[in-house]
Amino acid sequence: MKYANLIDHTLLKADIKKEMIIKLCKEAKKYDFSSVCVNPVWVQLSAELLKDTDVNVCTVIGFPLGANTPETKAFEAKNAIENGAAEVDTVINIGALKDKSNELVEQDIRAVVNVAKGKALVKVIIEACLLTDEEKVRACELAVKAGADFVKTSTGFSLHGATVEDVALMRKTVGPDIGVKASGGVRDLNDLKAMLEAGATRIGSSSSVDLFAGKTNYADYQ
Repeated sequence: MKYANLIDHTLLKADIKKEMIIKLCKEAKKYDFSSVCVNPVWVQLSAELLKDTDVNVCTVIGFPLGANTPETKAFEAKNAIENGAAEVDTVINIGALKDKSNELVEQDIRAVVNVAKGKALVKVIIEACLLTDEEKVRACELAVKAGADFVKTSTGFSLHGATVEDVALMRKTVGPDIGVKASGGVRDLNDLKAMLEAGATRIGSSSSVDLFAGKTNYADYQ
C-alpha cells in the first residue's frame, strides 16, 4: 500500500488564487495522491488539469458550517459533479443533529447521496470536535443509513481536526465496509500512520507534500 494513494491533497482557504490550484494539481500528479480537494469554484479547472490521470477531483458541499438547506446542498453537489467532481464531502446539519432531529439530518445527507449516486463518492463531514461521543455515533449511523460512502472527521475550520480517538469510534460505528476519512491535523507520517491504525482509509491534508519531504521514490512511501 502506498500512503500517497490515500491522500486527499487539500486547499480550501478563501484566498486561493488560480496559480495555487495549478500547483496543487501538479503536486497531486507528481505524488500520485488520491485526489485534490478544492472549493467548488475550482472544480472545473482542477478536472481539466487532472484529465487523463488517476487523481480525482474532490470538492466540499455546504462548507464549512453545514447550515445550508438540503435543496441547496443537492444543487451544489449536482453542479460540482457536472463540472468534474468525482467525490463530494458534505457537511451535516450540525444543529439538527444536536436537536436530535434525526430525520432532518438523514434527509440532508440523502439529498446529496441521491444526486451523486453512480457518479461520485459521498463523504459526510460530521465535525467531530463539536459533538459528544453519542452525537458522533448517531451522525455516523445516519450517514450509513442515508447511503454515504464515507464518514469524515472534520472540516479543518472548527476547533480542531481529526483525533485518533474519533477515528477509532467512527470506524467502530460504521463497520468495515464504509470509508473513514481523517481530516485536519495530519502533519507528518507518524500522524498518518496513527490515523490508519485507528481505522482511517483516507487522509485529508493540506500538508500532503510535507508528509513525504525528502522521499525519492514510491518505496519510501510504504
